[in-house]
Amino acid sequence: MQKQTHKNIIIGFGKAGRALAAKFSQEGEECILIERDRTMDGGTCPNIGCAPSKTLITASHRNLPFAEAMKLKYATRERLHQGATNAALSRPLVSYLNGLAKFVSADAIEVTAPDGTITHLTGERFFINTGATPVIPDIPGIHDSKNVVTSEGAMELNELPKNLVIIGAGYIGLEFAGMFNRFGSKVTVIEPFSRFLPREDQDVADAILKDLTDSGIDFHIDTPIEKISDNEVSAGGKTYLADKILIATGRKPNIDELNLSAAGIELLPSGFIKVDDTLKTTNGKVWAVGDVREGGQFYYLSTDDFRIVASQLFGDGSRTLSSPQRQNVIYSVFITPTLSRVGLDEQTAQELGKKYRLFKFPAAWMAMSNVQQDTRGFMKALVDPDTDEILGATLYHVDSHEVVNLVSFAMLTHVKYTQLRDHIFTHPTTSEGLNDLFASEVK
Repeated sequence: MQKQTHKNIIIGFGKAGRALAAKFSQEGEECILIERDRTMDGGTCPNIGCAPSKTLITASHRNLPFAEAMKLKYATRERLHQGATNAALSRPLVSYLNGLAKFVSADAIEVTAPDGTITHLTGERFFINTGATPVIPDIPGIHDSKNVVTSEGAMELNELPKNLVIIGAGYIGLEFAGMFNRFGSKVTVIEPFSRFLPREDQDVADAILKDLTDSGIDFHIDTPIEKISDNEVSAGGKTYLADKILIATGRKPNIDELNLSAAGIELLPSGFIKVDDTLKTTNGKVWAVGDVREGGQFYYLSTDDFRIVASQLFGDGSRTLSSPQRQNVIYSVFITPTLSRVGLDEQTAQELGKKYRLFKFPAAWMAMSNVQQDTRGFMKALVDPDTDEILGATLYHVDSHEVVNLVSFAMLTHVKYTQLRDHIFTHPTTSEGLNDLFASEVK
């Protein structure tokens, strides 16, 4: 067994981990990056997540043939993979070890390389950045079917499935449903739960379900799944033919083989690693960053996790999970048109007993929606009646993933809604829709 000692040991080559490696190098500290799968160097986003999936979604909008879109995806992934890898490993004081890590004590791990070689590493600080993996539900036949894929496998298909059945009508499932539908697959989405998009206001969920159904996707909500075979899904007493069966039922932290108990690292009831406000675990020498900690599984939150750790180690310590930047986290779902949200929605405000003024504006009245020939959706926002500050916004229209960043910044900087209502935007743009949104109060 080989033995090594390092000041900083990063387990998992995700966004936060590679950013930390670069920071340690900049600060004159050595570190080692440990990754079990060389194809995952750089993390989820450039390899199996947002970058390849959005490349395919964009290609489907351009009406590219599936085979050509896949070639484009592979090329994009390779560029980003190499860029992310080189950005970290080309730095001085950064070393790398390929293998599977597990804790053996509070300050030591063992890493088993692909050839079976074991390296024992002792460290001063550890950073867990191993990401997440798809959840596979307990459905009869799911492990025996030759045609079951996850979102990761769906982006590796050699040919377009004629009939695609998607299990789960969550955000990932909907993105893939829209994409494969545009490529030409017959898409059927089966959701066992009784409500479609329960995190969204009912008017938002209803509009999205109608638009996706009108586009040709077949939805079956509140439909229990009985079993899965190679080419069939039995659900709600019916049988659905499938060349491929995509399981899109969420993701869980990729921590099963880390032996966290040996290091005194506790988990939350949800299965994620328990962290404090600075992302430290119950072992004071270990931080958990990225998708392994509870919260949104987003590239940009992994980036901010890096900022929090860097603030604690090299800054003034002011950046934490309680910082204002983490209180209203944006998300966008790349269906067509895009759904984006920040802050409170109506149903949450009502549950909390929060007073609000409601503003709503149809996308059909926006110039850019007409220019882009997609007038579906609307803008919706809640405003505090006492302060005139924006409490939250749900944007379902073309380019909402860009506009929501402007709303988020306005909320963070306590800009009153009237300033967006009266601001001079360029024309025609989707951001100028904020002029009309905040002039359209629902009485």
